[in-house]
Amino acid sequence: MVFVFFILGLAPILWLIFALTVLKWPAFKAAFGSLGIAAVIALFKGLGILDVATATLEGFIMALWPIVIVIIAAVFTYNLCVKTGAMDVIKQLLTSVSSDKRVLVLLIAWCFGGFMEGMAGFGTAVAIPAGMLVALGFKPLFSVLVCLIANGVPTPFGSIGIPTVTLSNLVGLEAAKLSAISTIQLLPFIVLAPIFIVFVTGKGVKGMKGMWPITLASGLAFGLPQLAVAYFVGPELCVVVGAVCSMAVTIFLAQKMTPDPKFQVKGSQEKEKGSLDINKALIAACPFICIFVFLLLTSKLIGPVNTFLGQFSSKITVYTGANPGSLTLSWINTPGVWIFLSAIIGGIVQKASPKDFLEVFKGTLKQMSKTVYMMLAILGCAKVMIYSGMISDIAAFVIAITGSFYPFFAPLLGALGTFVTGSGTSSEVLFGAVQQNAAESLGTNPYWMVALNSLGIAAGKMISLQNIAIGLSAVPNGEGNDSKMLTKVMPYTIIFLVLMCILAYVGFIIVH
Repeated sequence: MVFVFFILGLAPILWLIFALTVLKWPAFKAAFGSLGIAAVIALFKGLGILDVATATLEGFIMALWPIVIVIIAAVFTYNLCVKTGAMDVIKQLLTSVSSDKRVLVLLIAWCFGGFMEGMAGFGTAVAIPAGMLVALGFKPLFSVLVCLIANGVPTPFGSIGIPTVTLSNLVGLEAAKLSAISTIQLLPFIVLAPIFIVFVTGKGVKGMKGMWPITLASGLAFGLPQLAVAYFVGPELCVVVGAVCSMAVTIFLAQKMTPDPKFQVKGSQEKEKGSLDINKALIAACPFICIFVFLLLTSKLIGPVNTFLGQFSSKITVYTGANPGSLTLSWINTPGVWIFLSAIIGGIVQKASPKDFLEVFKGTLKQMSKTVYMMLAILGCAKVMIYSGMISDIAAFVIAITGSFYPFFAPLLGALGTFVTGSGTSSEVLFGAVQQNAAESLGTNPYWMVALNSLGIAAGKMISLQNIAIGLSAVPNGEGNDSKMLTKVMPYTIIFLVLMCILAYVGFIIVH
């Protein structure tokens, strides 16, 4: 009977895999199919129609606020910068640092890509840097490959920390502590990712010559500040701060090194150095600076401000069944509000017209509509699965089969969820509760076990079919090369997963 409930619990996820990989359905259609299957199984298990409906509604509300508002706000900010020409200035600023292609790839794919993941996420951290690399003369498939590798480890804290914020709210663990544990687990891979990137760019170990100091420094300058911010502030800004610190260190060291003639990029970036104006650069970066400042000033680091704004919130209970959860809706102090405000301020500074604002906003809503539908369906499905006990059934069976060796396999669930849905947030929603139930069954530290889901996300994001498709659509002649790109990135993902599983089990033994 345990096996039957395990299969029933997996049914919505198995459908998602089948619909995406075999039927080639769009993600939002596949996700609504999963929601429908979850609802039918929940009714079969004894949940009433009203309970299923309110569980779904709770998921919808959780998706809309704060997740969807962050998605729309972040992509709106980027699109507005494209409209005003600010992104061209930012690209010029980044590419004026060095003519060594290894440094440029490190700076654009790793540092700037990490910053974009922290600010916006949802594919922008692959599409934008890949497009910039192609504009500098790099091959399209290569550009997508290095951006996919770079995009993995920042994903658990992408979109102003939404995956980890969602996870902490879902399982009831303190966000800052969970963020710190997650970053500790990710730290070796934050150092390893830029090494992989330079290795690919230099076509082997020989390409690392002269690059070890700047590559290691770039990784450590990302990971250590991320850990500090995660511990003292929380998940929202830790990747953004890590990316900014990594960018600063990488630029500083790049200025000290002589470009290797074998890796020289032919272009005009050397000429562009003298044409950059500090005022022009600050105007272009204004929205991102405002986002950083607003989120920092309203974070827990500034206690009085955070406490004052926290009163403008509502706590509601939606689910009508047994043991309902509650949702706290922060109407002012939520990242999406501050990002929208930053975009408006930045747009005004960049002299965007009211027509520009309206056109970009309409375009962003149209662009992100399918993503919004998918988020609604995934979170609705997750809430139905949780309240009906389907998640518990999955955990019970997996733990019973693997026993004390379950922690070794825990990151694979996080990777599977991200591979299937293309979203770190969706993976946290689908499997976060499984990891928590496993921790309870094994009598071990729940923070370590739950964080292992985020660890797996960092690997799964690299091979996410949606992420691959977004990257390929951003470069010339990229579409149709999905299987080829999956083959290229898979070896790096496998290395990550093997090391992650080993780290997960060793850490379990230590904290148990």
